[in-house]
Amino acid sequence: MAPFEEDDSTPAGGACKSLVPAEQGGPIQRPVPKSAAGMPAVVSSLAYTIKEAGLRGRALLRVNQQGGFDCPSCAWPDPKERASAEFCENGARAVADEATTKRVGPEFFARYSVAELLERSDHWLNSQGRITHPMVLEPQATHYRPIEWDELFERLGRALRELEDPNRAIFYTSGRTSNEAAFLYQLFARRLGTNNLPDCSNMCHESSGVGLKEVIGVGKGTVLLEDFDRADVIAVIGQNPGTNHPRMLSALQRAKQRGAKIIAINPLEEVGLVRFKHPQKVQDMLGRGTALTDLHLRVRVGADLALLTGIQKIMVEQGQLDAAYIDDKTEGFEAFRAHLAAADMARLVRDSGVSEAEMAQAAELLGASKATIACWAMGITQHENGVANVQAVVNLLLLGGHFGRPGAGACPVRGHSNVQGDRTMGIWEHLPAWGHRLGERFGFEVPTQSGVDTVGAIESMIDGAADVFFGLGGNFLSATPDTDRVAQGLRRCRITAHVSTKLNRSHLVTGDAGFILPCLGRTERDHQPGGEQFVTVENSMGVVSRSRGGLPPASPHLLSEPRIVTRLAQAALGSEASWTDLADDYDRIRDHIEAVVPGFERYNQRVRAPNGFVLANPVREGGFATPSGKGRFSCHELPSLSLSERRLWLTTIRSHDQFNTTVYGVNDRYRGVLGHRHVVFVSTDDLRELGLRAGDKVRIRSYFRGMERTVDGFTLVAYDIPQGNVACYFPEANPLVPADSFADKSRTPTSKRIEVSLEATS
Repeated sequence: MAPFEEDDSTPAGGACKSLVPAEQGGPIQRPVPKSAAGMPAVVSSLAYTIKEAGLRGRALLRVNQQGGFDCPSCAWPDPKERASAEFCENGARAVADEATTKRVGPEFFARYSVAELLERSDHWLNSQGRITHPMVLEPQATHYRPIEWDELFERLGRALRELEDPNRAIFYTSGRTSNEAAFLYQLFARRLGTNNLPDCSNMCHESSGVGLKEVIGVGKGTVLLEDFDRADVIAVIGQNPGTNHPRMLSALQRAKQRGAKIIAINPLEEVGLVRFKHPQKVQDMLGRGTALTDLHLRVRVGADLALLTGIQKIMVEQGQLDAAYIDDKTEGFEAFRAHLAAADMARLVRDSGVSEAEMAQAAELLGASKATIACWAMGITQHENGVANVQAVVNLLLLGGHFGRPGAGACPVRGHSNVQGDRTMGIWEHLPAWGHRLGERFGFEVPTQSGVDTVGAIESMIDGAADVFFGLGGNFLSATPDTDRVAQGLRRCRITAHVSTKLNRSHLVTGDAGFILPCLGRTERDHQPGGEQFVTVENSMGVVSRSRGGLPPASPHLLSEPRIVTRLAQAALGSEASWTDLADDYDRIRDHIEAVVPGFERYNQRVRAPNGFVLANPVREGGFATPSGKGRFSCHELPSLSLSERRLWLTTIRSHDQFNTTVYGVNDRYRGVLGHRHVVFVSTDDLRELGLRAGDKVRIRSYFRGMERTVDGFTLVAYDIPQGNVACYFPEANPLVPADSFADKSRTPTSKRIEVSLEATS
């Protein structure tokens, strides 16, 4: 695909001050803590809850409980036996953030112009509170104004009806959307006539789905939570659970105390994988907690394939494999063996930054294991060779026969709480295999032409090929790469509309007209004509369960997501279909899902069981869903990691005070950086070689296909990171990520490996 063409409205290399304003001053540095969670997590959780939610913070008593609501944070599964406090520090923040007593109403929008709000940080925008009324930004207007729901839907419906081609509408989805809303949303888009259904999965685990589907036949993980209690070895690759999936630490602690070995593969040594103090165990709180990682392989950014190839080369050469399983259950091994034999160990060591002796240690642990789980996240998927990375992890598991047995398998760890469920419900730019059943059930001809994914949506808007952008949740502008270019695309639309609970940057960069549709949150009661409703979600491990909020809604003007989708559909499709009844009683939506989506037989009955139900997974159950019925070994060439002089590889990371693009605060306790998010983590060796010092202000410049992008106002922080690599937080660094740099096959943006230089500005 050709890179985007520049035009007069977007200067090449322009700094993104108006879109991602930097903080004043510089960061305060503190020592990195020696353990995760413990008393600091308890204090932080309570302080944030009291400050934000007050008495509404009682919602924490219902989070992840049977009969309660699913945490709006990560998608880590719930144990069958629940603790009284079944949440982590970030989960507490997410609940308090949604249950906040602060409100953003018409008076707020009358006070602040859009231009003034653009100068505020993402943290400030989020901290203002819950949006209370539907709002509209009229063409040429400087301020949002309130709008009645009836007028809003009439205007959106008319705009969709008047499209010359339904493919000029884009329907984006966040992974926090429920199964019921997601099913209705994709049904509406397809009934309108388009498969333009990009979602947040395009930007994170798309490489996992594509990679797994090709070699094991199923695009999902293959383990359940109880497998962590049976594993001999758990490899955590390109993932920082202490910040991004903190409840996973409890499972790792149990495994470690039982005798399992844990291998961490990551450029940074993250405190969450060093030592864990369980905040609900007195002995942990008073003692030193549990040391987790047995072997940390400090791989360089982008070199995971080199490292995994080196480990596998040693395993095969030393016979550390399950030969009987390979003969019986797999294909392609001889070609894979030849590929490993030809691999140059010197290059594998040089590229990865990991010694052959350390690779041998990993090979020994993995070779002796009878049950290995491999977990991974964005550090594996957001590379040009992200699909190859995922398949290299599968190779590792196939060598030891770690599919279809207890305590073993593949575990891509999802971020959003229902991103897995959204895809199961048909949120996909391609027509699902069950698409024909959708048409038969609802009596229409389903469009078969593939739609746009997230990268394609950006391209369409920039090219002027999209008139309407509708976002069901999320913060599209901040979440996507190439922030300036995305802003340009959004501004070329006639209409942009966002279903939201809180203010974010996507509301401030609009088409000719912009709409905000405020919705109920996970924590809130959902009363419909059919009574009080619940929704359902699917976690990272394919378990489908109920979620029912208990708080009074933040405003009487809020609508549920299913109600918003059905009213939008009714307005756009008119007399073609009646949608109202579907939002009156969500059991009716689930009846339709049961009739269309495989695996949801007796949906309404099974999901009312205390722990919900587990979707079938043929790989977990002992087979492979490939045409041959066997798992496939795959061979991949190493990526080039060479750089020009004074260039570095940048990777984007989260702070401990954020969840995806939602920034709860400006501190990163686990990395000892306080009060500032516009920072660059850089090694002391690189500082010396570049003639820079910690504390210097710098401009970061990224390079791709002859184009340059820059951001200003970043401060250098000396940190333990491999030489030649630097790290920054997202979304602040997203303007540096080219939208046309993405993974082969999956088209996932390459947010974890960007070529950059650092230039002192003061």
